[in-house]
Amino acid sequence: MSSAFVKAFNKQVKKYRNSYRRFLTRIEKKTTKGLDKIVAPIDKEVWKETDCLACANCCRTMTPTYTLADIKRISAHLGMTVDEFKNKWLYKERSTGDWMNKKTPCQFLDLKTNMCNIYEVRPADCAGFPHHTKRHFKEWVHVYKQNVEYCPATFKLVEKMKAKIDNL
Repeated sequence: MSSAFVKAFNKQVKKYRNSYRRFLTRIEKKTTKGLDKIVAPIDKEVWKETDCLACANCCRTMTPTYTLADIKRISAHLGMTVDEFKNKWLYKERSTGDWMNKKTPCQFLDLKTNMCNIYEVRPADCAGFPHHTKRHFKEWVHVYKQNVEYCPATFKLVEKMKAKIDNL
């Protein structure tokens, strides 16, 4: 991961995080007609500008939730029992009952290449991250409020949405 990229991203986050969260709160509270139709092309544009392998901030700073299906699939892939896998790398969050990584960065992240060592069998939460394609956008605003400070793609999506919607 380029330290210059991360520093620049973190600087942008500090400058705009509160503004973007307020914008998302307005989206949450207000009916914006055709919101999903506005977001879809912006999302496609954002992904043309985003290289996850240049960042991997999600894998470095966040933990996915593991479903039982994820745990079974990954442990089988690694030649471990479900209990061995859980004991070695996961903990169960008390408040939600979710299975999470014990630590960050993720144990499956190759820190030199920013690539996932279990990409083919990664958790569904990782495969769907940052969840831009969840529809309806308005129902997932709480997720974007969190991800805007961790994911450059989400940051760009909100930045472009704000420019477009504020100008409507």
